[in-house]
Amino acid sequence: MNGAIYISRWAFLGLLRLIAGAFSERLRLPTGSENHEFAASPTSARQIIWPSVVTVISAAILIGAEVFGAAFAGGWALAILFGLDETGAHILQAVLFAIGVFIM
Repeated sequence: MNGAIYISRWAFLGLLRLIAGAFSERLRLPTGSENHEFAASPTSARQIIWPSVVTVISAAILIGAEVFGAAFAGGWALAILFGLDETGAHILQAVLFAIGVFIM
């Protein structure tokens, strides 16, 4: 697990190259051989960082739930606004749900 922490730290510090000059001694980029320790070489074995994978999957599930919930609530609200009956509301919700699936 410590390897993932160091890789994340190095990746964050690598972003500091975009900022001209060092603005903090504490956030200075590693120098010397430390820099090469975490650099991926073409021959090195790649590892999947599972906490990151779980985070991305969780975010996708959350965003999907929000999109489909908004489609359902939006269909219900628009059906009331346009004075549609229950069947019309369900059709509108299905159309918005399909648009949500397309967006996802």
